[in-house]
Amino acid sequence: MPEQTTDQGALRGDCGSCFGLCCVALPFARSADFAIDKPGGTPCPNLGEGYRCGIHARLRESGFVGCAVYDCFGAGQRVSQGTFGGRARGRLMFDVFPVVRRLHELLWYLTEALDLPAARPVHGELRRALERTEELAGLGAEELVALDVSGHHAEVSALLSRVSELVRGGRGKDRRGADLMGARLQGADLRGATLRGALLIAADLCRADLRGADLIGADLRDADLSDADLTGALFLTQPQVNAARGSAGTRLPGSVRRPVHWAAGG
Repeated sequence: MPEQTTDQGALRGDCGSCFGLCCVALPFARSADFAIDKPGGTPCPNLGEGYRCGIHARLRESGFVGCAVYDCFGAGQRVSQGTFGGRARGRLMFDVFPVVRRLHELLWYLTEALDLPAARPVHGELRRALERTEELAGLGAEELVALDVSGHHAEVSALLSRVSELVRGGRGKDRRGADLMGARLQGADLRGATLRGALLIAADLCRADLRGADLIGADLRDADLSDADLTGALFLTQPQVNAARGSAGTRLPGSVRRPVHWAAGG
């Protein structure tokens, strides 16, 4: 297995080491995901002392599903403790946070890709991309704000597309970017399918076979994954799983955790 410079375990949010950046820096609008409107840079009214959420244990029932779903991929603690050395710095910190969050998401994908034997022909390129992404995430605050993160994202995305093709070997349906909102896909054979950026909001994927499917950027909000098989699914993230519904019979890749709310029937 190739040597890796990043561990996916470090790419998970650690709220205890963060200044509540997602609760302050990010905006949200009243919707099915959030109970209120909040502009970026303004603390959420539920944020209490010590940058702790006052309703963390009951976010879903309080109308803050979006908060329960969210994960910063470890960007919060990096910006708080690394970029700003453990000192809260207001607006500049808020501007840096989403940039580092985007870079950390790329680190998640690149680390996963380096663990795929079928992607060995591009492991060298993947290592260089990972090292470059790590280097960018470690820049100073002013440099991060000025960074062309979209350009870097496009380069890495192209490389990850090649990884997907190598792993899937040309198998599976091409449904990238497809509008499958509310689609009835019970028991569907989606092995090795490309579902990049597909809209699967509230789709019925009960008992669907998603083994080896490429799910990068797929919107799985309220999708029903009960008894579905996602073994070996590519580029599946914790926020995607958190946003979906599932059951004890749902099979997941080892890189993501089974959400607690699934045990409660969804």
